[in-house]
Amino acid sequence: MLKGLDPLLSPELLYVLAAMGHGDDIAIVDALHPGERIGKATTHGKVVRLPGTDIVAVTRAILSLLPLDDFVNDPVRRMEVVGNTQEIPPVQQLVQAEVDRAWGSAKPMVPVERFAFYEAEARAYAVVQTGDMRPYGCFLIRKGIVRL
Repeated sequence: MLKGLDPLLSPELLYVLAAMGHGDDIAIVDALHPGERIGKATTHGKVVRLPGTDIVAVTRAILSLLPLDDFVNDPVRRMEVVGNTQEIPPVQQLVQAEVDRAWGSAKPMVPVERFAFYEAEARAYAVVQTGDMRPYGCFLIRKGIVRL
């Protein structure tokens, strides 16, 4: 345990966040997601598992350290609801609040069609799979630079 760090930030997750370069994506997904299969295709090559965790709390912990990419229009993307592209499920609304807090103002997440999301996720640096059972808890977050 380290002082000042959220206890959800496991040693493996801390390594991943530090090793990512600016412009790299990290996927944060729910427990229902095919994270194992997709995680093997990422740069990290395996899933970072956080069983029993809430995706909102994990996102908050990650965003406490990870700068969002301010060079792109879509630093945070969410999986679209199949059959209802306009719907924003409650879990996505809660994560949106964490994104807005980290950004310092409203920064709407960009929706991505389900299979396009899987393709983008496979190109990510890593997949973090939470224990959250709520559907459509699937996000891609792009790392930015630390401004001094």
